Amino acid sequence: MGNTFGHLFRITTWGESHGGAIGVVIDGCPPKLAIDINTIQAELDRRRPGQSHLTTSRQEEDRVEILSGVFDGQTLGSPISMLVWNKDAKPSAYEHLKDVYRPSHADFTYQQKFGLRNWQGGGRASARETIGRVAAGAIAKQILREQCGTETLAYVKQIHTIQAEVDSDTVTLDDIESSLVRCPDPRASEKMAECVDQARRDGDSLGGIIESVSRNVPVGLGEPVFDKLKADLAKAMMSLPATMGFQIGSGFGGVVGTGSQHNDPFYNDDGRVRTRTNNSGGTQGGISNGENIVFQIAFKPTATIRKEQETVDIDGNPVTLSAHGRHDPCVLPRAPAIVEAMTALVLVDHFLRQRAKTLD
Repeated sequence: MGNTFGHLFRITTWGESHGGAIGVVIDGCPPKLAIDINTIQAELDRRRPGQSHLTTSRQEEDRVEILSGVFDGQTLGSPISMLVWNKDAKPSAYEHLKDVYRPSHADFTYQQKFGLRNWQGGGRASARETIGRVAAGAIAKQILREQCGTETLAYVKQIHTIQAEVDSDTVTLDDIESSLVRCPDPRASEKMAECVDQARRDGDSLGGIIESVSRNVPVGLGEPVFDKLKADLAKAMMSLPATMGFQIGSGFGGVVGTGSQHNDPFYNDDGRVRTRTNNSGGTQGGISNGENIVFQIAFKPTATIRKEQETVDIDGNPVTLSAHGRHDPCVLPRAPAIVEAMTALVLVDHFLRQRAKTLD
């Protein structure tokens, strides 16, 4: 159902924000893959709350446990189950939201769809659900790195009106992780941090843009029609909480040029077919062409804020709401690990699908 993603490399996430635990089951992971739990933990550490005064104050170590599918440090080929226990859940902090619909949150739609909802921190609508995605993505990253030399990085390109200058061809993980907001442009990073901190003090929130680049992606990933690589990437990104837009390559900016300006000319690079430009963002006809896959995702400002807002309760009565609890004033600093994970999950699934349909 809607909690499962992928075809050959398939994940199912489970758990609620303030339940006992959050986890994921991976089905279709090939056997004999060496698994380093510290590598998985490192990815979760980039996503976890409480990293700085610019993120939620919820204190969670997010220590991952592998329950099945791994023996003597190697994958067995059977389902891999991983979980993270919720240690700092405070459901009572959300008692005042039990009968109130938070503006631009999932409260109303979940109530209408299922007839009830978990009001303790948003339940499955909480970004805490992405723990399972990041844990699974860490394994997907390892497969891609070992089999193809593929590297995926994501970073903050914009927060509010502050835009960064970043070269997607040369940016490194160290560049990204050296920034409090995970923006590799030092000048923009400092301004972004100040802007987010001000929003936090004001009881408000900010949105922004994450950019992702994947290098050394094999040629030929993706299907020609409904399962285009860019279509699956778009679905993966738009399945993340708070996402509002996706564009690949030139995106919406490409509409202002002509065909002669936008086309990516081919050339022979010492026996390898390349394109001189990358307006296509690394895919053509829905299939990877060997160039860097570059796309951007828009994240809205965090929906739950302390500022007073007009809303209604479950009976339709007008309510003035000032939400309490622990929330990120901006989700962008914690989003790169999640974006990288979902990108890797799409790429590894298409990599395995391509391997399954060729004999050489």
